[in-house]
Amino acid sequence: MTKRDNAPVGAPCWIDIMSSDTGKSRAFYGDLFGWTSEDTGPEFGGYINFFKDGVNIAGCMAAQPGGVANVWSIYLAVNDAKATCDAAFEHGGSVMVPAMDVGDLGTMGVLVDPGGAVIGIWEPKSHQGFGFIDEPGAPSWFELFTRDYDKALDWYRTVFGWKTSEVGDSPEFRYTTLGEGDDALAGVMDASEFLPEGVPAHWSVYFHVADAEAAVKKVRNLGGTTIQGPEDTPYGKLATVADATGTLFKLRQT
Repeated sequence: MTKRDNAPVGAPCWIDIMSSDTGKSRAFYGDLFGWTSEDTGPEFGGYINFFKDGVNIAGCMAAQPGGVANVWSIYLAVNDAKATCDAAFEHGGSVMVPAMDVGDLGTMGVLVDPGGAVIGIWEPKSHQGFGFIDEPGAPSWFELFTRDYDKALDWYRTVFGWKTSEVGDSPEFRYTTLGEGDDALAGVMDASEFLPEGVPAHWSVYFHVADAEAAVKKVRNLGGTTIQGPEDTPYGKLATVADATGTLFKLRQT
């Protein structure tokens, strides 16, 4: 899968970074993935759009003083953002940012699932989300690490209509995907046995790269750091890295 016009309802459709230094973020991802960027101006709060080959791929905005900084966020596509916020609350989640229109682009909101992980929602209008997936320089996979595996899965199934497939159900590896096999669109990992104390449940984004070793080296040359890997896995060669502001993300070579 490479170019796409829109995302299936319930699937990841957009990502953006809350950055303590937007200039540094623009330079880093521009150099790493070849993205270009454009400031949307004061009408949209100085939001920055990243592009791959002229197509929307991600966003960036300046962190507010005292607010959350240096984190990638994931948004799921929905048909009705207001109804999704209501359902999220009704079924044990909470609403961090209520549904709000973003010009004629769409309607956004930010939710917290029952396990404490933050997830955005996007009801698309003229902005359909990222236009490339699973090719070099584009998002490749999306993964929730949670301590409340069963409760989280029930919530995503109920609120977003997820149809899931169990990949593993042993004490060492409990994993479920949105969709099945090659058509899977995201994953949920039971991280209760290994998520460090003080680290909240969270979503992670993987970016596809042609060569994980070369990409990790480039991350370091651009002022980032290597957290883990690259290492061979059944799902490709994976690495966890941080950009020049300390923002974590993952790389995937398949």
